[in-house]
Amino acid sequence: MRRNLVLTDETCRHPFRASLPPHVKRDLLDIPAESLWRLTTTDIRGFVSTYVAATAAILVFIM
Repeated sequence: MRRNLVLTDETCRHPFRASLPPHVKRDLLDIPAESLWRLTTTDIRGFVSTYVAATAAILVFIM
């Protein structure tokens, strides 16, 4: 049986990241999962503006 040479980086856990060349992976930043779940002021402002816009659209549709 003949096997092909595997040219992936085994330290990358995701198959797509493992298939990237080394010069591309060098620029990737690892973002900790804890920072992805923090609420920022832009998140809150976006939620409030969406809520107000949806409420206004529903009120206009009812009237």
